[in-house]
Amino acid sequence: MPKIALNFEDGVTKIINALPYEKVSDAAYREGINIPLDCADGACGTCKCKVKAGEFDPGDYIDEALSEEEAEQGFGLACQIVPETDIIVEILASSAACKVVAETYASTITAVNYLSAEIVQLKVQLPEAKQIEFLAGQYANIEVPGSEETRSYSFTNKSNENELEFLIRLIPDGLMSNFLRDVAKVGETLNITAPIGSFYVRTLENPTLLIAGGTGIAPIISMLEDISISDNKQPITVIYGATTDENLVEIERIKAFASTQNITLELCVSNQEDSSFTKGYATQWINNEYLTSSTYDIYICGPNVMVDAVKQAIETNQITVDNFYTEKFVPTGSVTA
Repeated sequence: MPKIALNFEDGVTKIINALPYEKVSDAAYREGINIPLDCADGACGTCKCKVKAGEFDPGDYIDEALSEEEAEQGFGLACQIVPETDIIVEILASSAACKVVAETYASTITAVNYLSAEIVQLKVQLPEAKQIEFLAGQYANIEVPGSEETRSYSFTNKSNENELEFLIRLIPDGLMSNFLRDVAKVGETLNITAPIGSFYVRTLENPTLLIAGGTGIAPIISMLEDISISDNKQPITVIYGATTDENLVEIERIKAFASTQNITLELCVSNQEDSSFTKGYATQWINNEYLTSSTYDIYICGPNVMVDAVKQAIETNQITVDNFYTEKFVPTGSVTA
């Protein structure tokens, strides 16, 4: 039974099951999701969407509803698309317009582990046998106890697990940082809303770069978890930079992925002279001498300055990129895709 991941314009994702030979629109309506739809005959184009991963039968439609060029770019009509495998579909409307609300879970803190003086691994458990199904790379909004504010953090675990993991950088006088440093205890309740985000791993069709700065490694780890159980044949290069040696966290976990997949790992540190790792920034590997394939897909998560520097290095070195997916961190701990 194929799964359909509906990713809406505001980043909210709803994953549903499709019955055999069932169209995307029919599966959505069966689940109470009102995606845009008028004719249901492939004639009006109202339900136009974009398939980002997976195989499907595009069905029948007229040129006025969907042009040949749009079809070649991965667009289709929800009223005609029949999934042949699990697929990810971008719906060109907000979740609110389609009457979809991201679910909120009352989770329980199971661990607050200091991986460095600045980085905490937060683990929480969902109620009973509940699980959150998400796309690898997505994030959750976590409500800070004692306030009505939330902060956004990417999952580092696999989808469909009862215990969730997050990497959180502690910042001076940060709302969540102060809670984790001074208040958080095992057994305390945290309200988590998920899944959210348009930064997620697609089917790898080109040599791929996974680039992370600091706790931007979190969604990359989740992606590697997903890739490790796929039949991926593409070479992957993970480029991971941090300020100091101790802030390069979860290295052994990443190396474990590299031992079973075609993964090259490059590590660098920017602010420690006596580092055990390469000194400098992620951009030192963004050049034609190192990147010798004809084209790449790139996923990058980290501070704005790093994302912008990588983009500039790609342009300067005229590296051909088919797909460039990014998520930038902003000071509150929220993320923007």
